[in-house]
Amino acid sequence: SPSGIFFLYTFVSTLTHLKIMDIFLIVIGIVLLIVGLIGSVAPVLPGPPIAYVSLLLLQFTSKQPFSLLFLILLAAVVIIVTILDYIIPTIRTKKFGGSSYGAWGCIIGTLAGLFMFPPIGIIIMPFVGAFIGEMIYDNNFQKALRAAFGSFLGFLSGTLMKLVVCVVMIVAFVWGLF
Repeated sequence: SPSGIFFLYTFVSTLTHLKIMDIFLIVIGIVLLIVGLIGSVAPVLPGPPIAYVSLLLLQFTSKQPFSLLFLILLAAVVIIVTILDYIIPTIRTKKFGGSSYGAWGCIIGTLAGLFMFPPIGIIIMPFVGAFIGEMIYDNNFQKALRAAFGSFLGFLSGTLMKLVVCVVMIVAFVWGLF
């Protein structure tokens, strides 16, 4: 399509004005953005911090597109989101009457969901894990269902936060590149 050809031309013409080290840092930055985006969904990888490193790498190129204030503010956002990602599922589980068994079940279910029934497993398995954890803790179906729902909402909230932050960093990276 014409827009795709224009984008490719713009990208290639941008690369011709860069040094070899700049190109290397940009390629590593793109890889880190992809890994960071995956890490926003996969609980094993810290998505936003990995994506943030890509912006730092772009800053080390000859372009230096970002101000120090922008990088500091974004670092603060990344730190806050990373901390909240660990706190929110527990808060949601507790708010819905759950225990730490439900929170751990949600984490284990999330890890299992990465490998079982992808990509649907990453959505369903945290709920199943929290439910099983609550059933182990207190064999009460209604309470376990409520706590599992809270844990699941916490997981979704954290994932959405991380995805938004990573998408903002992808946009900043592309903006800084051109």
